[in-house]
Amino acid sequence: MKTTITDDGALQVDINEATLALKEKRFSDALKILEINLYKYPDHIDSLYLAAVSSRYLKKYDQSKEYILSLLSYAPDMGRAYQELGHLNKSIGNNEEAISNFRQACELNPALLGSWKALTDLFRSSNNKKAFDHALEQLNRLKNLPSILLYIDQIMNEDRLGVAEIKVREFLKNNPTHTYAMGQLAEIASRLGHYNDAEYLLEQATNFEPDNPDLRMKYLMILRKTQKFIKTTEQVNILCEKFPNNPLFELQKAIELMQNGENTNAINMLNHIITKTPNNFSALTSKGHAEKTLGKTNDAINSYQQAYKIKPNHGEAFFSLSNLKTYRFSDSEINLMKTQLERVDLSLREKAYFHFALAQGYELNNDFDNAFYHFNKGNIIKNNQSKYSIDGMNKEFEDQINICNNSFFQNLKPGGCQLKDPIFILGLPRAGSTLIEQILASHSMIDGTLELPNILSLAHSLRGDDVYGKKGKYPKVIEDLTVEKRSVYGQTYINETSIHRKSAPFFTDKMPNNFRHIALIHSILPNAKIIDARRYPLDCCFSMFKQLFAQGQEFTYGLKEAGSYYNSYVKLMDHWDDVLPNKVLRVNNEDVIEDLEYQVKRILNFIEIPFEESCVSFHKTERSVRTASSEQVRQPINKKGMGRWKPYAKHLKPLLETIDNKLLKQEDIDLINS
Repeated sequence: MKTTITDDGALQVDINEATLALKEKRFSDALKILEINLYKYPDHIDSLYLAAVSSRYLKKYDQSKEYILSLLSYAPDMGRAYQELGHLNKSIGNNEEAISNFRQACELNPALLGSWKALTDLFRSSNNKKAFDHALEQLNRLKNLPSILLYIDQIMNEDRLGVAEIKVREFLKNNPTHTYAMGQLAEIASRLGHYNDAEYLLEQATNFEPDNPDLRMKYLMILRKTQKFIKTTEQVNILCEKFPNNPLFELQKAIELMQNGENTNAINMLNHIITKTPNNFSALTSKGHAEKTLGKTNDAINSYQQAYKIKPNHGEAFFSLSNLKTYRFSDSEINLMKTQLERVDLSLREKAYFHFALAQGYELNNDFDNAFYHFNKGNIIKNNQSKYSIDGMNKEFEDQINICNNSFFQNLKPGGCQLKDPIFILGLPRAGSTLIEQILASHSMIDGTLELPNILSLAHSLRGDDVYGKKGKYPKVIEDLTVEKRSVYGQTYINETSIHRKSAPFFTDKMPNNFRHIALIHSILPNAKIIDARRYPLDCCFSMFKQLFAQGQEFTYGLKEAGSYYNSYVKLMDHWDDVLPNKVLRVNNEDVIEDLEYQVKRILNFIEIPFEESCVSFHKTERSVRTASSEQVRQPINKKGMGRWKPYAKHLKPLLETIDNKLLKQEDIDLINS
């Protein structure tokens, strides 16, 4: 646990004295104070940072570097640490390294005036006019901001969100239309998971300042996070119209095409971007994603490889290769990833990518101990960044059970949208939902779509909780919905999801976490079909632990977290069976593997549509598949996914201690305990 200035009052006094000495250019005096601090607290962030600065001014460059590298080992995402490393490299003439450091600093904390100033100097001296113009524009914009907002950016960067929120709200009381401050509050809301509040703030901010591309990009990102595709398309088009031929906005347009299933058009646009900017590793990575979605695996591999050759510390490219589940890393690639992980100046985001990629690489080489080491390291990083609480989630499950009881449904008057179009495939991630979706999407009467966020968004809006910490009344609020309101919500769901459909009478929604909202689904779409995709707990939980999810599955970042969530899921699904008998069809992944045709007929009978042979030969169906199982569902049914946890058995005692053992086979319990 790194020491911060709040851990000891005396430390704060010392830091104040050292800061004053620095301002007065008494660098030796400052360093003496800081060395005493670091003798007692070698991991003290502020002391390490100020010691690096003092040493640099004293021209003790090797010592300064030691302090910075130590600082980065404790705070790898601290923008000011990269800024100081940039100043050091600039001082000793390593200008290329300095540019890289300052860019990294600005990526982590876009409000670092010192980094933008240094970049303008470096780009001016290297005659890089385009980069100079951009850096100067950012610098001038920041110079015009009140100093309090720059300070808020700094503490936000250091994850002190509580203090940042208080200060930005104080500022907005006197400056209610200041768009930069509105953007800051939106960022705080987003990090705390209050996406609706963030969306509202950014919508208002872009109305106040419609020609600000940074604001509009932030608005686009929050809309994309909640997958509001109609609005994201609108914002991307505005950016491209207002700022034509901008590669960044063109890239966002290509991503938008991918989100809407237009992957071929996206690839064409990405090729256009790459022609103009050949070193655009982000465009190459996005191109790989589009190619993967279309099943063009070899093309995707080539794109990912090109991306990491341009930027060797681009962990996403390596992870994307591993996420194909079929790619085998060469020895040189394994060594390159290990070398990158040894870098101190590697962000936590990239470290997580590299750990998960290496884990997959070692697994394919049957080196399961090293594979587990990297799976575990990657999950620890993600878990430390997460605000997930087992107790908090258990409380949410209990609320569903206690509130949505028999009386709740008996008192629920008939209502809601009566259409039968949606087929909800829900459960846990990595439980076989993509396989069921591919089977159903192979039927002529069913459109396969995506993991649609609409139910989750509605549930969140009904909660009513916000960035003020006010807790909502969901799911109890469902009881208060009028028959008319339930019908409106159901019809709105149908309308909003229509963008993902073609012409079939039915469509799938395979958002796994919808299982927590079956009461809401039943109240607004009473005729919708619901399928629970279930998998044996050891296979399911370990597969979740192995998968680095983009967002929304924070319970997977630990074996105990995954096991506890599985228990709660089973308990809640049992509850739905009790209060809504025959509402949900349970489909076990193992049963599908053992007798595919029978399970296909069983599912189609539940949906009340005729059998089609194409559902059995689902792997031949050509369609876009965007989940981690995209390669698997393009193969005939097989047992490769069963028992994949067994080589890791000795590492899985935390899972065994958490999962309800009644759900497990005795032989598997014995194997883990042996």
